Amino acid sequence: MTVAAFMDLALYDSESGYYARAARRSGRAGDFFTSVDVGPLFGELLEIQIAEMAALLESQIPNPKSRSSFDLVEAGASNAQLSADILRASRRRDPFLYDRLRLHLVETSAQARAVAPTTLGEVGDRLVSSGDALPPTFAGTLLANELLDALPVHQVVMRADGLREIYVDVADPHGPPLVTIEGPPSTPRLGEYLDRLGVRLQPGWRAEINLRAIDWVREAARRLSRGFIVIIDYGHDARELYSEAHAGGTLTTFARHVAGEPDQRWGTPPWLQHPGERDITAHVDFTSIRAAAEAEGLMTLGFLDQTYFLLGLLLSQEQDRRRSVGAGEHHGASASASGGGAPRELRNARALKTLLMPGGLGSTHKVLILGKDVGTPPLRGCSYRMRVT
Repeated sequence: MTVAAFMDLALYDSESGYYARAARRSGRAGDFFTSVDVGPLFGELLEIQIAEMAALLESQIPNPKSRSSFDLVEAGASNAQLSADILRASRRRDPFLYDRLRLHLVETSAQARAVAPTTLGEVGDRLVSSGDALPPTFAGTLLANELLDALPVHQVVMRADGLREIYVDVADPHGPPLVTIEGPPSTPRLGEYLDRLGVRLQPGWRAEINLRAIDWVREAARRLSRGFIVIIDYGHDARELYSEAHAGGTLTTFARHVAGEPDQRWGTPPWLQHPGERDITAHVDFTSIRAAAEAEGLMTLGFLDQTYFLLGLLLSQEQDRRRSVGAGEHHGASASASGGGAPRELRNARALKTLLMPGGLGSTHKVLILGKDVGTPPLRGCSYRMRVT
């Protein structure tokens, strides 16, 4: 089977898949750490950007007095912790938005979907759908935080006689349970993918190709009638991803916050060991994601490090707070739908440092913002610096 098929079973099989067997896999007690695990701060900051997006959509409707609903769709929602953090911030700071917000959770794990209402708690009244697929149509903001890196990928290797694909096979009785073998590409889309990018892998170089991510963003673009897509993940543009710096590929696995190592006896790659018990992940090719979205009529509004995205939100909010104080408003008053009022977690310097510091989540994670039928508005998250490291 292809590596993509193996990953699909190892991660998403309804009975034995890694993500299917637990409601949550991240955090100190899990296998990896995400921005959501830092605490509510990440969600509170994202709410600033989502509130601005909602205000932009509301300002562009023909009859501004009518209160249109706003769809917030979280894809790869896990147990809904990020959505809960966003909604609590919205209810506190942006009650007009909160009242018209419709939450849609998209998550393949039935266990995670089952615990989502408990996670949402008092903000669960905003939940209108929960399932394993995107809503048929929606208008608002689609948020995908660390989703694409976990989608199944094909792995290829360049040989002297051309491109070869890596397959997973069953070993003989005296070897490891699973082994990798090489064969011809399973689909012409793999070679076409690299040709489209102008990528020339050198002999011996390995690489991952995420066809599933391309299909996902195309489908998301079609289902979004109007609004924004925000993708947050770790990865690179294609020129960096398919270069000598990543000549061994980026496919890896994590367990208890430690990256896997090749089997010392058999030399099998770490991602092939203990299927269903470990996370498997590969870096995202943001160049191809952007191209696929733009082919469906979306516009790229921003692509930047998470550090600069969050700094833009922080600084724009601080400017609002100072203007409010200068206008005689009480310091710390509740924010309106257009902003104002610093997030409560700003005093948590440790959480802020974790989200922003270069070399950590701040620089490894990129933020891609796409828009459909919204023009090219200057966004708060893009106001500090549009930089990718």
